[in-house]
Amino acid sequence: MAIALKLSDELIELAKPYAVAGHRSVPEQIEFWARLGKTAEENPELPIHFIKNTLLAIAEADASQLTKYPH
Repeated sequence: MAIALKLSDELIELAKPYAVAGHRSVPEQIEFWARLGKTAEENPELPIHFIKNTLLAIAEADASQLTKYPH
């Protein structure tokens, strides 16, 4: 369900370069930050880099981009 939100111009401007670097739209970048922040709040003991990599791994699994680990 999508809803319209009013966001500050400052937040939108802050998100623009990150969106470009991450090949995301500005709304997608802000959603990413929201997911990252939510996960960080739920897991305060985890480093942010670990959380980012975990979210990336989940996205790769959802996109069927997994590779088998050789053992």
